[in-house]
Amino acid sequence: MIRGAALNKQTQMTIKSLDPRVTRAEIPENDEKNWAPLGELDQHETYEVFHQEIRGGQPAHVGSLHAPNPEMALLFAKEQYARRAKCVSIWVVRTADIYTIGVDDADIFETTPEKDYREAKGYRVGGKITAFKRNKNVNNG
Repeated sequence: MIRGAALNKQTQMTIKSLDPRVTRAEIPENDEKNWAPLGELDQHETYEVFHQEIRGGQPAHVGSLHAPNPEMALLFAKEQYARRAKCVSIWVVRTADIYTIGVDDADIFETTPEKDYREAKGYRVGGKITAFKRNKNVNNG
C-alpha cells in the first residue's frame, strides 16, 4: 500500500519552473479540482502583501493582489513585488483576516492621568544636556 502511494506520487507530473521555489511547491500539472472556473462577476480572494527589504528590518505593506489560494498568492506576490525590488522575505495574508480599530474608537488608546510614568516624555532630556554643554563652554571659554 505505502509503496503504491509513493510510486503514484512520483509518477504524478508537477510544474517545473526556472524558479526553484515554484518547483519545490510541487504544484500538480493537471489539477482541475483547485482550478474551478469562477462564476460571472466573481473574483478570487484578496490578499495583502508585506515584504522585508533587509534582514532584521520591519515588514512593510507593499500592496494587494487577487489569487485563488494562499500558495498562488505567495507566488504572485513574489513575481509582482519582489522581482525587481530588494527583498529578503515576503508575507501574504487574506484581507478578510485583518482586523483594525478605527479612529472612531481611538479613546481606547488614551491613558489615565495618574500613569504619566508610562509615557516616554519624562525621558526627553536632550534640551537640558545641550544647555549644560553650552553653559560649560561659556564658563571654560
